[in-house]
Amino acid sequence: MVDPRTGQLTSIPPLVRTGNRSLVDLAKSLVDPLLAVGCLFGSTLAWGQAIRPAEVVLAALVFALIYPATVPFRQRSHGMIRHIAASWALVAALLLMFGLAVDMIRIFHPNVLATWFLATPAAQALTHWISPLFVPRLIALRGEQVAIVIGANTLGRTLARELANDPYSQTHVAAFFDDRDLARLGNVTEAPICGRIERVADHVRANRVDQIFIALPMAAQPRILHLLESLRDTTASIYFVPDIFMLDIIQGRIDTMVGLPVVAVCESPFHGTTGVIKRLSDLCIATAALVLASPIMVAVALGIKITMPGPVLFKQRRYGVDGQQITVWKFRTMKVQEDGAQIRQATRDDDRITPFGRFLRRTSLDELPQFFNVLQGKMSVVGPRPHAVAHNEMYRKLIRGYMIRHKVKPGITGLAQINGARGETDTLDKMEARIRYDLDYLRNWSLRLDLWIIYRTVVEVFRDPNAY
Repeated sequence: MVDPRTGQLTSIPPLVRTGNRSLVDLAKSLVDPLLAVGCLFGSTLAWGQAIRPAEVVLAALVFALIYPATVPFRQRSHGMIRHIAASWALVAALLLMFGLAVDMIRIFHPNVLATWFLATPAAQALTHWISPLFVPRLIALRGEQVAIVIGANTLGRTLARELANDPYSQTHVAAFFDDRDLARLGNVTEAPICGRIERVADHVRANRVDQIFIALPMAAQPRILHLLESLRDTTASIYFVPDIFMLDIIQGRIDTMVGLPVVAVCESPFHGTTGVIKRLSDLCIATAALVLASPIMVAVALGIKITMPGPVLFKQRRYGVDGQQITVWKFRTMKVQEDGAQIRQATRDDDRITPFGRFLRRTSLDELPQFFNVLQGKMSVVGPRPHAVAHNEMYRKLIRGYMIRHKVKPGITGLAQINGARGETDTLDKMEARIRYDLDYLRNWSLRLDLWIIYRTVVEVFRDPNAY
């Protein structure tokens, strides 16, 4: 993946993986939801209860909430345990709120629920804590894979380093092949240079080679085709690592359209089942939030009416998904209602903000009406924060990749907000930092990440120095 701050390749994107690693990724995504389901059934049986359709429905619901899990097997730290505990607490809280709202929680035995809520994070933490001890050993039973890399360029060398440093790959890069002179290649330390590309087929036939990684630029298509033709009578697995992965990939994946293979370079994370999961979670969370916050919203509306003339709600045009304009609602905090071609951002000592409005902005209570935008389907609970249309038109010309954030619905809170990138963006660097977090959210979305952001938002809302 390319670091957007330096433009340097920092790791190999997840599309480039060996067969072993694919199985590990699948296990990683399944282990936490399966442990949660297993602990539910185990707790039910431990207390002498039968597994009824209600337990099966609850198991399916919790599996959908957790899948795919994002904690890697390699992560082994106290931070990992905190992350698992906090994530499970969010899932449990969401299930409790839903159960209370529909009056279904009484169906389940309280001892079963209490045992389940405690056993699940313990089982998840224990599994992830001991997994670095046995998972590499299980993979090693297959034996080490010998690989060669065609192209001793930045991409090829980074691939070799990643494979060497990854105990889950069990892959040894034995050689590079490149047509350039050694003087041009510089000091290549990852593996020896064994000759020009034309020698690859002879080397593979004379030596054990399990995997061949072709890391040549796409402009080298004639050489690649000739190389593939010369390797037809070998049994080595061949992987093509095209240099498009040097780009800033958003939800990159390999797919087929009308029977033809395509590579997604920039795509929304919310398509198919993930889109359904995202929408259902938005509806559940927004409904629960509005029910719980309705007394507060009534009090806020009265406070606005008492402290300033004019409407309670402030409406402003923003960009939604795919760059379509939407109308976003907020509680009014300013004496003015700007929505023109030029809008002045709120600043720390802005005289347009009323004293009561300043309290609303500091506590983020002014954002509560946006839960109605979520129910409308125009916004999401978590996503990139929407900017005024005037600001969008300015920054899309100044920041590379700015409009990619509109591949998803804007959110009430987001990854940028819990990392301090909120408030006034009086310099271009501040807005660039916000956009980096937004794009990271698109790359790494999961339901667990959404729940983690919501939790952090609630924790940070009263102590964020950039809220004004």
